[in-house]
Amino acid sequence: MYFEQFHLRCLSQASYMIGSGGVAAVVDPRRDVSTYMREACRNGLRIGYVILTHLDAELVSGHHELAQVTGASVYAGARSRARFRHVPLREHDEIRFGNCRLEFLETPGHTPESISILVTDLERSAEPFAVLTGDTLLAGEVGRPPLSFERSPQELAAELYGSLLKFSGLGDEVEVCPAHGAGPRQGRSTMGRERASNYALRARSRAAFVKLLTTGLPDEPGCAALDGGAAPWGPRLPLAALEAGEAAARQRAGAVVVDTRPAVQFEGAHIAGSLHLGLAGPFAAWARALVEAGRDVLLVSEDPAALDEARARLACAGVGPVTGYLEDSLVGWDARGLPLGSVRRIEPAELASELAEWQILDVRQPEEWSEGRIREARLCPLDRLRETVAQVARPGPLAIYCDNGYRSAIAASLLEAQGFGEVADMSGGFEAWKALGLPVSR
Repeated sequence: MYFEQFHLRCLSQASYMIGSGGVAAVVDPRRDVSTYMREACRNGLRIGYVILTHLDAELVSGHHELAQVTGASVYAGARSRARFRHVPLREHDEIRFGNCRLEFLETPGHTPESISILVTDLERSAEPFAVLTGDTLLAGEVGRPPLSFERSPQELAAELYGSLLKFSGLGDEVEVCPAHGAGPRQGRSTMGRERASNYALRARSRAAFVKLLTTGLPDEPGCAALDGGAAPWGPRLPLAALEAGEAAARQRAGAVVVDTRPAVQFEGAHIAGSLHLGLAGPFAAWARALVEAGRDVLLVSEDPAALDEARARLACAGVGPVTGYLEDSLVGWDARGLPLGSVRRIEPAELASELAEWQILDVRQPEEWSEGRIREARLCPLDRLRETVAQVARPGPLAIYCDNGYRSAIAASLLEAQGFGEVADMSGGFEAWKALGLPVSR
Protein backbone atom coordinates (compact mmCIF):
# COMPACT_ATOMS: atom_id res chain seq x y z
CA MET A 1 0.00 0.00 0.00
CA TYR A 2 1.25 3.48 -0.92
CA PHE A 3 0.91 6.22 1.72
CA GLU A 4 2.70 9.55 1.38
CA GLN A 5 2.52 13.03 2.87
CA PHE A 6 3.18 16.12 0.71
CA HIS A 7 4.15 19.09 2.84
CA LEU A 8 3.95 22.68 1.57
CA ARG A 9 6.38 24.44 3.91
CA CYS A 10 5.41 28.04 3.11
CA LEU A 11 1.82 27.40 4.28
CA SER A 12 2.61 24.56 6.72
CA GLN A 13 -0.05 22.69 4.74
CA ALA A 14 -0.07 18.90 4.38
CA SER A 15 -1.83 16.71 1.85
CA TYR A 16 -1.80 12.94 1.44
CA MET A 17 -1.92 10.32 -1.30
CA ILE A 18 -3.09 6.81 -0.50
CA GLY A 19 -2.82 4.08 -3.13
CA SER A 20 -3.57 0.37 -3.54
CA GLY A 21 -4.66 -1.89 -6.37
CA GLY A 22 -3.70 0.68 -8.99
CA VAL A 23 -6.07 3.33 -7.55
CA ALA A 24 -5.26 6.35 -5.40
CA ALA A 25 -7.05 8.92 -3.26
CA VAL A 26 -5.66 12.40 -2.66
CA VAL A 27 -6.68 14.13 0.55
CA ASP A 28 -6.65 17.96 0.86
CA PRO A 29 -4.71 18.65 -2.37
CA ARG A 30 -2.81 21.93 -2.67
CA ARG A 31 -3.30 24.28 -5.60
CA ASP A 32 -0.41 22.99 -7.74
CA VAL A 33 -1.53 19.43 -8.51
CA SER A 34 1.36 18.45 -10.77
CA THR A 35 3.15 16.73 -7.86
CA TYR A 36 0.29 14.27 -7.40
CA MET A 37 0.13 13.53 -11.11
CA ARG A 38 3.86 12.75 -11.23
CA GLU A 39 3.70 10.54 -8.13
CA ALA A 40 0.66 8.64 -9.38
CA CYS A 41 2.36 7.98 -12.72
CA ARG A 42 5.60 6.91 -11.02
CA ASN A 43 3.75 4.42 -8.82
CA GLY A 44 1.33 3.07 -11.44
CA LEU A 45 -1.71 4.65 -9.79
CA ARG A 46 -4.85 6.24 -11.19
CA ILE A 47 -6.27 9.04 -9.02
CA GLY A 48 -9.91 8.11 -8.52
CA TYR A 49 -10.85 10.04 -5.38
CA VAL A 50 -10.25 13.62 -4.25
CA ILE A 51 -11.22 14.12 -0.60
CA LEU A 52 -11.52 17.33 1.42
CA THR A 53 -11.43 17.05 5.21
CA HIS A 54 -12.81 20.56 5.61
CA LEU A 55 -13.46 23.81 3.77
CA ASP A 56 -12.11 26.98 5.32
CA ALA A 57 -9.93 30.00 4.80
CA GLU A 58 -6.73 28.19 5.80
CA LEU A 59 -7.07 25.43 3.21
CA VAL A 60 -6.75 26.77 -0.33
CA SER A 61 -7.33 23.56 -2.20
CA GLY A 62 -6.58 22.20 -5.67
CA HIS A 63 -9.59 19.91 -5.81
CA HIS A 64 -11.02 21.68 -8.87
CA GLU A 65 -7.82 21.21 -10.86
CA LEU A 66 -7.20 17.62 -9.79
CA ALA A 67 -10.76 16.50 -10.51
CA GLN A 68 -10.68 18.19 -13.91
CA VAL A 69 -7.37 16.58 -14.91
CA THR A 70 -8.10 13.07 -13.60
CA GLY A 71 -11.89 12.76 -13.87
CA ALA A 72 -11.98 11.81 -10.17
CA SER A 73 -14.98 12.54 -7.98
CA VAL A 74 -14.65 15.08 -5.15
CA TYR A 75 -15.78 14.01 -1.66
CA ALA A 76 -16.57 16.33 1.26
CA GLY A 77 -18.47 16.28 4.54
CA ALA A 78 -22.24 15.99 4.26
CA ARG A 79 -22.72 19.20 6.26
CA SER A 80 -20.79 21.17 3.67
CA ARG A 81 -22.43 24.09 1.92
CA ALA A 82 -20.00 23.72 -0.96
CA ARG A 83 -21.25 25.09 -4.27
CA PHE A 84 -19.22 22.65 -6.37
CA ARG A 85 -20.26 19.11 -7.32
CA HIS A 86 -19.23 16.59 -4.65
CA VAL A 87 -20.16 13.32 -2.97
CA PRO A 88 -21.35 13.91 0.62
CA LEU A 89 -19.69 11.83 3.35
CA ARG A 90 -21.45 10.76 6.55
CA GLU A 91 -20.48 8.94 9.72
CA HIS A 92 -18.94 5.50 9.03
CA ASP A 93 -19.17 5.79 5.24
CA GLU A 94 -16.37 3.80 3.58
CA ILE A 95 -14.33 3.78 0.38
CA ARG A 96 -12.35 0.65 -0.53
CA PHE A 97 -9.76 0.08 -3.25
CA GLY A 98 -7.19 -2.71 -3.35
CA ASN A 99 -6.16 -3.45 0.24
CA CYS A 100 -7.10 0.03 1.43
CA ARG A 101 -10.14 0.91 3.51
CA LEU A 102 -11.01 4.52 4.28
CA GLU A 103 -13.64 5.01 6.98
CA PHE A 104 -15.04 8.49 7.54
CA LEU A 105 -15.93 10.12 10.83
CA GLU A 106 -17.91 13.34 11.06
CA THR A 107 -15.77 15.53 13.34
CA PRO A 108 -17.33 19.03 13.38
CA GLY A 109 -15.94 21.85 15.49
CA HIS A 110 -13.17 23.56 13.56
CA THR A 111 -15.76 23.81 10.80
CA PRO A 112 -19.27 22.30 10.75
CA GLU A 113 -18.51 19.90 7.87
CA SER A 114 -15.10 18.65 9.08
CA ILE A 115 -14.41 14.96 8.65
CA SER A 116 -11.57 12.67 9.71
CA ILE A 117 -10.42 9.53 7.89
CA LEU A 118 -9.37 6.21 9.42
CA VAL A 119 -6.85 4.55 7.08
CA THR A 120 -6.50 0.77 7.17
CA ASP A 121 -4.16 -1.47 5.17
CA LEU A 122 -6.17 -4.72 5.18
CA GLU A 123 -3.08 -6.69 4.14
CA ARG A 124 -1.43 -5.71 7.46
CA SER A 125 -4.31 -5.52 9.93
CA ALA A 126 -8.04 -5.02 10.28
CA GLU A 127 -7.34 -1.99 12.49
CA PRO A 128 -6.42 1.49 11.19
CA PHE A 129 -2.76 2.50 11.24
CA ALA A 130 -3.42 6.23 10.69
CA VAL A 131 -6.08 8.86 11.07
CA LEU A 132 -6.18 11.88 8.77
CA THR A 133 -7.58 14.56 11.04
CA GLY A 134 -7.76 17.66 8.82
CA ASP A 135 -7.71 20.56 11.26
CA THR A 136 -9.66 18.74 13.98
CA LEU A 137 -6.59 17.40 15.81
CA LEU A 138 -3.12 18.87 15.16
CA ALA A 139 0.26 18.08 16.70
CA GLY A 140 0.02 19.67 20.14
CA GLU A 141 -3.10 21.64 19.22
CA VAL A 142 -6.69 21.39 17.99
CA GLY A 143 -8.46 23.32 15.26
CA ARG A 144 -10.01 26.34 16.91
CA PRO A 145 -13.58 27.25 15.90
CA PRO A 146 -13.86 30.13 13.42
CA LEU A 147 -15.65 33.43 13.89
CA SER A 148 -17.62 33.64 10.67
CA PHE A 149 -20.31 30.96 10.86
CA GLU A 150 -23.93 31.44 11.86
CA ARG A 151 -23.36 29.42 15.03
CA SER A 152 -21.24 30.73 17.86
CA PRO A 153 -17.63 29.64 18.48
CA GLN A 154 -18.81 28.25 21.83
CA GLU A 155 -21.29 25.91 20.12
CA LEU A 156 -18.66 24.73 17.65
CA ALA A 157 -16.11 24.21 20.43
CA ALA A 158 -18.62 22.03 22.27
CA GLU A 159 -19.03 19.97 19.08
CA LEU A 160 -15.26 19.72 18.72
CA TYR A 161 -15.03 18.25 22.20
CA GLY A 162 -17.40 15.48 21.13
CA SER A 163 -15.50 14.96 17.88
CA LEU A 164 -12.21 14.42 19.71
CA LEU A 165 -13.87 11.77 21.88
CA LYS A 166 -14.30 9.69 18.70
CA PHE A 167 -10.51 9.13 18.68
CA SER A 168 -10.50 7.70 22.22
CA GLY A 169 -10.67 4.09 21.01
CA LEU A 170 -7.61 4.38 18.76
CA GLY A 171 -4.36 2.81 19.94
CA ASP A 172 -1.42 4.91 21.02
CA GLU A 173 0.57 3.76 17.97
CA VAL A 174 -1.97 5.11 15.45
CA GLU A 175 -0.38 7.91 13.43
CA VAL A 176 -2.05 11.33 13.53
CA CYS A 177 -1.82 13.05 10.12
CA PRO A 178 -3.29 16.59 10.13
CA ALA A 179 -3.75 19.07 7.29
CA HIS A 180 -1.42 21.63 8.87
CA GLY A 181 1.81 21.52 10.82
CA ALA A 182 5.44 22.51 10.81
CA GLY A 183 8.70 21.40 12.41
CA PRO A 184 10.78 18.27 11.80
CA ARG A 185 7.76 15.94 11.81
CA GLN A 186 5.80 18.30 9.53
CA GLY A 187 2.78 18.08 11.79
CA ARG A 188 2.62 14.29 12.10
CA SER A 189 2.26 12.73 15.53
CA THR A 190 0.73 9.68 17.21
CA MET A 191 -2.34 9.26 19.39
CA GLY A 192 -0.10 8.31 22.30
CA ARG A 193 1.99 11.48 21.96
CA GLU A 194 -1.12 13.65 21.73
CA ARG A 195 -2.74 12.06 24.77
CA ALA A 196 0.42 12.73 26.75
CA SER A 197 1.22 16.26 25.58
CA ASN A 198 -1.72 18.00 23.86
CA TYR A 199 -3.09 20.55 26.32
CA ALA A 200 -6.56 20.53 24.76
CA LEU A 201 -7.00 16.77 25.23
CA ARG A 202 -6.39 17.17 28.97
CA ALA A 203 -9.43 19.41 29.56
CA ARG A 204 -11.44 17.76 32.33
CA SER A 205 -14.91 18.64 31.03
CA ARG A 206 -16.75 19.96 28.00
CA ALA A 207 -17.23 23.32 29.73
CA ALA A 208 -13.51 23.62 30.52
CA PHE A 209 -12.65 22.72 26.93
CA VAL A 210 -15.03 25.33 25.49
CA LYS A 211 -13.59 28.06 27.72
CA LEU A 212 -10.04 27.05 26.79
CA LEU A 213 -10.70 27.25 23.05
CA THR A 214 -12.85 30.37 22.81
CA THR A 215 -10.68 32.77 24.79
CA GLY A 216 -8.60 35.06 22.57
CA LEU A 217 -9.63 33.67 19.19
CA PRO A 218 -7.41 34.80 16.28
CA ASP A 219 -8.76 36.85 13.40
CA GLU A 220 -9.89 35.09 10.26
CA PRO A 221 -7.40 35.08 7.36
CA GLY A 222 -8.05 37.62 4.64
CA CYS A 223 -9.45 35.32 1.93
CA ALA A 224 -12.14 33.26 3.64
CA ALA A 225 -13.42 30.63 1.24
CA LEU A 226 -16.36 28.65 2.50
CA ASP A 227 -16.91 27.10 -0.93
CA GLY A 228 -13.55 25.35 -0.69
CA GLY A 229 -10.93 27.68 -2.05
CA ALA A 230 -10.20 30.06 -4.84
CA ALA A 231 -11.27 29.61 -8.45
CA PRO A 232 -9.43 27.01 -10.56
CA TRP A 233 -5.82 28.00 -11.16
CA GLY A 234 -5.92 27.76 -14.94
CA PRO A 235 -2.99 28.14 -17.35
CA ARG A 236 -0.03 30.15 -16.06
CA LEU A 237 0.95 32.70 -18.71
CA PRO A 238 4.39 34.35 -18.66
CA LEU A 239 4.60 37.10 -16.07
CA ALA A 240 4.54 40.56 -17.66
CA ALA A 241 7.63 42.75 -17.26
CA LEU A 242 6.41 46.27 -16.47
CA GLU A 243 8.48 49.37 -17.04
CA ALA A 244 8.49 51.86 -14.17
CA GLY A 245 5.83 54.21 -15.53
CA GLU A 246 3.31 51.44 -16.13
CA ALA A 247 4.00 49.86 -12.74
CA ALA A 248 3.47 53.24 -11.06
CA ALA A 249 0.17 53.69 -12.89
CA ARG A 250 -1.04 50.27 -11.76
CA GLN A 251 -0.02 51.02 -8.18
CA ARG A 252 -2.02 54.27 -8.29
CA ALA A 253 -4.98 52.28 -9.65
CA GLY A 254 -4.93 50.03 -6.58
CA ALA A 255 -2.43 47.25 -7.25
CA VAL A 256 -0.41 46.04 -4.25
CA VAL A 257 3.36 46.14 -4.79
CA VAL A 258 4.95 43.18 -2.98
CA ASP A 259 8.72 43.42 -2.57
CA THR A 260 10.23 39.96 -1.97
CA ARG A 261 13.86 41.03 -1.61
CA PRO A 262 15.74 40.44 1.67
CA ALA A 263 14.84 42.91 4.41
CA VAL A 264 18.22 44.66 4.31
CA GLN A 265 17.79 45.46 0.61
CA PHE A 266 14.16 46.54 1.03
CA GLU A 267 14.97 48.83 3.93
CA GLY A 268 17.79 50.48 2.01
CA ALA A 269 15.45 51.59 -0.80
CA HIS A 270 12.06 50.49 -2.10
CA ILE A 271 9.00 51.69 -3.96
CA ALA A 272 7.13 54.03 -1.64
CA GLY A 273 3.99 52.34 -0.35
CA SER A 274 5.12 48.80 -1.17
CA LEU A 275 4.66 45.82 1.14
CA HIS A 276 7.75 43.87 2.17
CA LEU A 277 7.26 40.08 2.29
CA GLY A 278 10.52 38.14 2.37
CA LEU A 279 10.59 34.71 0.75
CA ALA A 280 12.84 33.41 3.55
CA GLY A 281 9.91 33.15 6.00
CA PRO A 282 6.18 32.26 6.02
CA PHE A 283 5.64 34.39 2.91
CA ALA A 284 2.34 32.95 1.72
CA ALA A 285 0.69 32.93 5.14
CA TRP A 286 1.42 36.63 5.71
CA ALA A 287 0.43 37.49 2.14
CA ARG A 288 -2.93 35.85 2.75
CA ALA A 289 -3.35 37.77 6.02
CA LEU A 290 -2.30 41.19 4.73
CA VAL A 291 -3.26 41.42 1.04
CA GLU A 292 -6.93 42.06 0.41
CA ALA A 293 -8.56 39.27 -1.56
CA GLY A 294 -8.84 39.98 -5.29
CA ARG A 295 -6.32 42.85 -5.33
CA ASP A 296 -3.86 42.86 -8.25
CA VAL A 297 -0.30 42.16 -7.14
CA LEU A 298 2.93 43.49 -8.69
CA LEU A 299 6.20 41.83 -7.65
CA VAL A 300 9.62 43.35 -7.05
CA SER A 301 12.67 41.10 -7.05
CA GLU A 302 16.17 40.98 -8.52
CA ASP A 303 16.05 37.19 -8.93
CA PRO A 304 13.94 35.62 -11.74
CA ALA A 305 13.67 32.36 -9.78
CA ALA A 306 12.32 34.29 -6.79
CA LEU A 307 9.63 35.83 -8.99
CA ASP A 308 8.46 32.38 -10.06
CA GLU A 309 8.51 31.10 -6.50
CA ALA A 310 6.61 34.11 -5.17
CA ARG A 311 3.99 33.79 -7.88
CA ALA A 312 3.47 30.08 -7.16
CA ARG A 313 3.26 30.60 -3.40
CA LEU A 314 0.75 33.43 -3.79
CA ALA A 315 -1.38 31.22 -6.03
CA CYS A 316 -1.25 28.46 -3.42
CA ALA A 317 -2.49 30.98 -0.85
CA GLY A 318 -5.28 32.27 -3.08
CA VAL A 319 -3.74 35.76 -3.28
CA GLY A 320 -3.71 37.78 -6.46
CA PRO A 321 -3.85 37.74 -9.40
CA VAL A 322 -0.17 38.54 -9.94
CA THR A 323 -0.27 40.75 -13.02
CA GLY A 324 3.40 41.61 -13.50
CA TYR A 325 6.77 42.48 -12.07
CA LEU A 326 8.92 45.61 -12.09
CA GLU A 327 11.39 45.46 -14.95
CA ASP A 328 15.01 46.30 -13.94
CA SER A 329 14.00 46.21 -10.27
CA LEU A 330 14.48 49.73 -8.83
CA VAL A 331 16.92 51.07 -11.43
CA GLY A 332 14.26 52.24 -13.87
CA TRP A 333 12.03 53.46 -11.05
CA ASP A 334 14.77 55.66 -9.64
CA ALA A 335 15.75 56.92 -13.11
CA ARG A 336 12.17 58.15 -13.65
CA GLY A 337 12.29 60.08 -10.37
CA LEU A 338 9.42 58.06 -8.91
CA PRO A 339 9.04 58.07 -5.11
CA LEU A 340 11.28 55.81 -3.05
CA GLY A 341 11.08 54.92 0.61
CA SER A 342 13.55 53.60 3.17
CA VAL A 343 13.51 52.15 6.69
CA ARG A 344 16.24 52.67 9.24
CA ARG A 345 17.87 49.56 10.67
CA ILE A 346 18.83 49.99 14.32
CA GLU A 347 21.01 47.67 16.38
CA PRO A 348 19.70 46.49 19.77
CA ALA A 349 22.54 48.13 21.72
CA GLU A 350 21.91 51.44 19.95
CA LEU A 351 18.20 51.29 20.70
CA ALA A 352 18.91 50.44 24.35
CA SER A 353 21.01 53.58 24.67
CA GLU A 354 18.31 55.77 23.09
CA LEU A 355 15.11 54.35 24.62
CA ALA A 356 13.80 57.74 25.70
CA GLU A 357 13.80 58.96 22.08
CA TRP A 358 11.66 56.17 20.61
CA GLN A 359 8.16 54.76 20.66
CA ILE A 360 8.71 51.00 20.62
CA LEU A 361 6.29 48.51 19.07
CA ASP A 362 6.39 44.75 19.70
CA VAL A 363 4.61 43.04 16.79
CA ARG A 364 4.70 39.52 18.22
CA GLN A 365 1.72 37.59 19.58
CA PRO A 366 0.43 38.10 23.15
CA GLU A 367 1.81 34.76 24.36
CA GLU A 368 5.29 35.75 23.13
CA TRP A 369 4.92 39.15 24.80
CA SER A 370 3.98 37.58 28.15
CA GLU A 371 7.15 35.47 28.15
CA GLY A 372 9.45 38.50 27.88
CA ARG A 373 9.61 41.94 26.29
CA ILE A 374 11.33 45.31 26.21
CA ARG A 375 9.80 47.17 29.16
CA GLU A 376 9.02 50.35 27.21
CA ALA A 377 7.35 48.53 24.30
CA ARG A 378 3.68 48.61 23.29
CA LEU A 379 2.12 45.36 22.04
CA CYS A 380 0.79 45.66 18.45
CA PRO A 381 0.58 42.13 16.93
CA LEU A 382 1.31 42.17 13.21
CA ASP A 383 -1.98 40.54 12.23
CA ARG A 384 -3.86 43.36 14.01
CA LEU A 385 -1.40 46.17 13.34
CA ARG A 386 -3.70 48.23 11.13
CA GLU A 387 -6.26 48.53 13.95
CA THR A 388 -3.94 48.87 16.96
CA VAL A 389 -1.54 51.34 15.35
CA ALA A 390 -4.23 54.02 15.67
CA GLN A 391 -3.23 54.16 19.36
CA VAL A 392 0.33 55.19 18.47
CA ALA A 393 1.08 58.89 18.89
CA ARG A 394 2.19 60.95 15.89
CA PRO A 395 4.67 62.37 15.16
CA GLY A 396 7.61 60.56 16.70
CA PRO A 397 10.12 57.92 15.64
CA LEU A 398 9.01 54.28 15.88
CA ALA A 399 11.27 51.31 16.58
CA ILE A 400 9.77 47.90 15.81
CA TYR A 401 10.82 44.40 16.82
CA CYS A 402 9.59 40.80 16.70
CA ASP A 403 11.43 37.60 17.60
CA ASN A 404 13.99 37.47 14.77
CA GLY A 405 13.24 40.37 12.41
CA TYR A 406 10.93 38.78 9.84
CA ARG A 407 7.65 40.24 11.09
CA SER A 408 9.15 43.57 12.12
CA ALA A 409 10.36 44.20 8.56
CA ILE A 410 6.82 43.60 7.31
CA ALA A 411 5.42 45.89 9.99
CA ALA A 412 7.91 48.62 9.09
CA SER A 413 6.72 48.55 5.48
CA LEU A 414 3.07 48.80 6.57
CA LEU A 415 3.71 51.72 8.90
CA GLU A 416 5.80 53.64 6.39
CA ALA A 417 3.02 53.18 3.81
CA GLN A 418 0.55 54.63 6.35
CA GLY A 419 2.57 57.81 6.58
CA PHE A 420 4.61 57.36 9.72
CA GLY A 421 7.80 59.37 9.46
CA GLU A 422 10.91 57.80 10.95
CA VAL A 423 10.49 54.05 11.23
CA ALA A 424 13.29 51.77 12.43
CA ASP A 425 13.51 47.96 12.37
CA MET A 426 15.53 46.47 15.24
CA SER A 427 18.12 44.15 13.74
CA GLY A 428 17.90 40.53 14.89
CA GLY A 429 14.73 41.05 16.89
CA PHE A 430 14.15 40.19 20.53
CA GLU A 431 16.46 37.18 20.29
CA ALA A 432 19.36 39.54 19.52
CA TRP A 433 18.28 41.84 22.39
CA LYS A 434 18.37 38.93 24.85
CA ALA A 435 21.67 37.61 23.49
CA LEU A 436 23.30 40.92 24.43
CA GLY A 437 22.01 40.61 27.99
CA LEU A 438 19.83 43.72 27.67
CA PRO A 439 16.97 44.19 30.19
CA VAL A 440 13.91 41.93 29.78
CA SER A 441 10.55 42.53 31.47
CA ARG A 442 7.94 39.85 32.15
